[in-house]
Amino acid sequence: MTFPHIDEVYKHIKESGTSLSKRELVRAFDIKGDDRKLFKQYIRQLEQDGKIVKGPDKAYSVPGSLPSVTMVQITQIDKEGDVFAEPLEWDVALQGAKPRIELLSNAPVKEGDRALVKLKKFTDTLYSAELIRRIDKERATVMGQVAKTAKGYIVRPTHKKAKYDFDVSEADMNGAKTGDLVIGEVMPSRGLKRRRIEITQVLGHRDDVNAISLIAIHEAGLHEKFLDKVIEETKGLKVPPIENKHGKREDLRHIPLVTIDGADARDFDDAVFAEKRPKSEGGGFHLIVAIADVSHYVRPDSALDREAYRRGNSTYFPDHVVPMLPEALSNDLCSLRPNEDRACMGFHLYINDEGELTKHTVFRGLIRSHARLIYDQVQAAKDGVVDDMTKPLMKDVIEPLYEAYAVLDKARRKRGALDLDLPERQIMINDKGKMTGVQKRARLDAHKMIEEFMILANVAAAQALEAKKAPCIYRIHDRPSAEKLDTAREFLEAFGLSLPKGQVAKPAQINALLEKASKLEYSQLISTVILRTQSQAVYHPENIGHFGLALRRYAHFTSPIRRYADLLVHRSLIKAYGLGEGGLSEEERVTMTEKAEHISTTERNSSDAERSAVDRFTAAWMSERIGAEFSGVINGVTRFGLFVTLDENGADGLIPMRTLPDDYYIHDEKQHALIGRRHKRVYRLGARIQIRLKEADGLTGSSLFEVANDKSADIAGVKFKKTKTYGNKSKAETKNRKKGKKQPRKTKFRGKPSKGKKPPPKA
Repeated sequence: MTFPHIDEVYKHIKESGTSLSKRELVRAFDIKGDDRKLFKQYIRQLEQDGKIVKGPDKAYSVPGSLPSVTMVQITQIDKEGDVFAEPLEWDVALQGAKPRIELLSNAPVKEGDRALVKLKKFTDTLYSAELIRRIDKERATVMGQVAKTAKGYIVRPTHKKAKYDFDVSEADMNGAKTGDLVIGEVMPSRGLKRRRIEITQVLGHRDDVNAISLIAIHEAGLHEKFLDKVIEETKGLKVPPIENKHGKREDLRHIPLVTIDGADARDFDDAVFAEKRPKSEGGGFHLIVAIADVSHYVRPDSALDREAYRRGNSTYFPDHVVPMLPEALSNDLCSLRPNEDRACMGFHLYINDEGELTKHTVFRGLIRSHARLIYDQVQAAKDGVVDDMTKPLMKDVIEPLYEAYAVLDKARRKRGALDLDLPERQIMINDKGKMTGVQKRARLDAHKMIEEFMILANVAAAQALEAKKAPCIYRIHDRPSAEKLDTAREFLEAFGLSLPKGQVAKPAQINALLEKASKLEYSQLISTVILRTQSQAVYHPENIGHFGLALRRYAHFTSPIRRYADLLVHRSLIKAYGLGEGGLSEEERVTMTEKAEHISTTERNSSDAERSAVDRFTAAWMSERIGAEFSGVINGVTRFGLFVTLDENGADGLIPMRTLPDDYYIHDEKQHALIGRRHKRVYRLGARIQIRLKEADGLTGSSLFEVANDKSADIAGVKFKKTKTYGNKSKAETKNRKKGKKQPRKTKFRGKPSKGKKPPPKA
């Protein structure tokens, strides 16, 4: 390639759809060796002449063009779901009308959001963009409640970590009234003592039925409503026939499959059946797990599919659900309602008398559920209390299910699946959206039975895809890190418990420790410490196994109504086993890693939103009980105070360091404790404590406690080792410091001085 003329370089930059770096220009003209020096002179000359400009990303473009990576604000999402934006930095007087930017990806953004994007230029006023990331909303916008003070209106943020309120002038209220929940954009401070905001959206009133969930939804960037084009695609959908030109479905309508769910469930996406096999056929059991065939209705790259992928999963609040799919699917066509034909995918599963999966066959079929049962009802029938619905199902349906479960449960215990059966609390909500109480969610054998059937089907799905070497989104759970286990091991030794040293921990070893701890009064402490050593389960196309379940391969298959990962697994099975239309597309096959990362992120986002809603419901309920005393457990020890979970309702709150009884406290990270140097008070992770409620704010979900009984610092059966001290250091610390060994962090803090007492001397 001959050396280019300077005009050719300028023309190339001008006609490029994006700004170009020096490296990209050198590569484009194949510049090598000493020619690079002359080529760089061309670039400098063009820049000095004002023909090209260097952007913040150090790439070159012609004046008036946007840099290839720039900040934009979302200005419009039209009825078709197309997203448009404008550049944040643009001087209309100098540069003319703002260019129009269209986002090409299915980005999880709303109008008003700010984002960093990569641009491609089509004309001087039209660009396309790929989303790089949304900019942290907390910097640009604030959600809060409008209040009126003597000096004017303010907005009190809903985020519990917010440190101050925001002023808002009447001119910037945009119709908001006192008590309204609003979103406002932070204005430049311009030397003001307190920052101002302009209200851009009124969400509703603080007393609205769904106000608490509304806050959580907007904080998490979730969307309740579906776009018109998504709803339009649900119209005219029908349950498929048993046979069409694409193949024949397996007819399972004669088999007494039943759904078993909670009493408040609205969608029933799994049905089960079990029968004992004669010894002549090898014994054991034949199980059927049938799952709603979402892939028949939601096809790759449709509007339904793009929206389901964007959401990633359904999000469950105490008072309602933000679903992954519209109700026409989640509560109708994909809900396995009794006595109605429904399309399904599933597995015939064969287990031996040891609970081992010996054979499985995937199918696409048509079922007719024989009954919609609830957990309590099925458990009562098993325990001898039948009703009109369960009585005729006992012999052929319910009893075989429990017999199969007994075998599967035995296999689970044999392989050593982690048994961290921590209590789950259920928030009770009345018709007015108010919390009326909290109760421990029942954990019956009926729950565990369905769980074991689902796990078996998920294992079969992963095995079936591996057998065909087909793409799979695995549900992986890595083993605990050595660092976390070492920390837990040191802590547990104080209780006479131990984990094996120098080995990779196995679930069975952890279970043995939990079993030993269950006989002790501080068993919940041990479970909490072990839980905190665990890695987070995620989705990934590369398999490393599932540590918690002690399974070599595992994939989510059983809930495509509410998890996009399951839908991808269904599509891959359809493609691999030739089960008709709706199989995995080529685009999906090559982007599995990207999709796995996305749905792992949406899962975490939903989990955070669900937790924040529960915190707010609980704090709102607690706000009517200021001054009351409660018993609880210390669930966190930090350098600034203690986090406590209450026994009665599961509420979490903070005891600030400054409110602790008079002492000089040392934060010992290894012991997970605050230790009083003067009076030897010890506040340790997992210890029981009596507290008094000082503050509770349903808007932010935060609660503040204080110690109600000074004896709360005592922990029965736990003693700290006494060591001879030299000044403020133990003998062991002194030796270790001489050897250059790292010491555990110990931070000293003062508690609240008792009346009439002198504080201890400074350290």
